[in-house]
Amino acid sequence: MAIPYMETVVGFMIVMYIFETYLDRRQHTALKLPTLPKTLVGVISQEKFEKSRAYSLDKSHFHFVHEFVTILMDSAMLFFGILPWFWKLSGGFLPMVGLDPENEILHTLSFLAGVMIWSQITDLPFSLYSTFVIESRHGFNKQTIWMFIRDMVKGILLSIVLAPPIVAAIIVIVQKGGPYLAIYLWAFMFILSLVMMTIYPVLIAPLFNKFTPLPDGDLREKIEKLASSLKFPLTKLFVVDGSTRSSHSNAYMYGFFKNKRIVLYDTLIQQCKNEDEIVAVIAHELGHWKLNHTTYSFIAVQILTLLQFGGYTLVRNSTDLFRSFGFDTQPVLIGLIIFQHTVIPLQHLVSFGLNLVSRAFEFQADAFAVKLGYAKDLRPALVKLQEENLSAMNTDPLYSAYHYSHPPLVERLRAIDGLDKKTD
Repeated sequence: MAIPYMETVVGFMIVMYIFETYLDRRQHTALKLPTLPKTLVGVISQEKFEKSRAYSLDKSHFHFVHEFVTILMDSAMLFFGILPWFWKLSGGFLPMVGLDPENEILHTLSFLAGVMIWSQITDLPFSLYSTFVIESRHGFNKQTIWMFIRDMVKGILLSIVLAPPIVAAIIVIVQKGGPYLAIYLWAFMFILSLVMMTIYPVLIAPLFNKFTPLPDGDLREKIEKLASSLKFPLTKLFVVDGSTRSSHSNAYMYGFFKNKRIVLYDTLIQQCKNEDEIVAVIAHELGHWKLNHTTYSFIAVQILTLLQFGGYTLVRNSTDLFRSFGFDTQPVLIGLIIFQHTVIPLQHLVSFGLNLVSRAFEFQADAFAVKLGYAKDLRPALVKLQEENLSAMNTDPLYSAYHYSHPPLVERLRAIDGLDKKTD
C-alpha cells in the first residue's frame, strides 16, 4: 500500500496553520492591552503607544485574512492536483511557440513563468492593501502607485534575467550529478550565494534605491573612529534613501574580507535625537561582526543546505512520492518542490532553533555595545526605533519565542540596564 504523502503533507500544513493561528490570537490579545509594559512606562509616550497599538492591530487583522487565504490556496493546489495539471499545461504551451516540450529545462522555465504570473496576480491585492492602505494610514508609505508598479516590473525583469541560467544549472547538475549530487548542488548554491552577496548591493539594490556617501562631518568621523578602533575594514559609508518608499528605519553592513561597507537609512539619521545614538546602533551592528555572528549564521545555513540536498537525493527517484502528488513523471524542479513540502515539519523546528540563536546574538551584540560605553545612547536609540517604527509594545511570550528573530524591546532594555549596573 502506497504511503499517502500528499494527504500527510496537507494535513500537517493545516495543523501548523491552526497552531500558528492560535499563537496569532494570543498576540492579538496582547496587542489589545490598553497599557504599556511596566518597563516602558515613562519611556514611551502614551501617544506613541496608542499609534503603535492601532498599527499593530491593523497588521494583525490583515495577517489573519492573508494567512487564511494562503492556506486555502496552498492546500487546494496540492489536494486537487492543480500542481500536476499546471505542469502538463505549461508543457503543452511549448509546441505552440515552436519549442520542444521534451526539453526539461524549457518545460521547467515555462512552468515557472506561469507560476510567477499566478503569484503576481494572487499577491497583488494583498501587496496593494498592505502598502497603500495600512502603511499609508499610519504614515509609513511614501510610494506612489507608479513607483510601486515600477519596482514590481523591475523585480519581474530581474527574475526573467536571473532565473533561467540558475534553473538550467540545477537541472543539469541533478541529471548528471551521480552519487555526489548533494555535494555538487550544495557547491553550486554556495558559489551562487557568494556571487549574489557580491552583486546585489552593487548592481541590484541601486536599481531600487539611491546610495550616496555619508557627508563629511562629526557623524562620519565618529563611525570611522569606532570602526578603526575595532579594526573593522570599513571602505565605504553610505546613506540610502529609504524615505522615498517608507519612513521605517534601519542600518546594515555587508561585504567580504577587507572590503566592508555600512549603510544607514536616511530615516534613521532623521529619527535619532543625536549622532551618538546612531553610533550606538552601529556599535551594535559591529558587535555582530566582531563576535562572528554573520559567519556562524552563514555556516549554519550552508550545513542546513547540504543536509537538505542530501535528503533530496534519498527521495528524488521515489515513484510513490511523485505519484502521491499526481505526477507520472519525475521532473527535477517538481522533485525539489515536493521534497520541500515533505520536510515542512523539520523546517519549522529549524526555523524555531535559528530564531533562538538569533535572539541570543542580539543580546550579545547589545552587550558588546554596552561594553564599549554606549549604554546611555543605545537605550534611547532602541526606544526611538521602536517608537518611530510603531513596533508592538506588548508581546505574547509564546508568540515572540516562536516568531521573533529579535528580542522584544522590554527584554533588551532589561538586559542593557543589568549590564550597565554591572559596569558601574
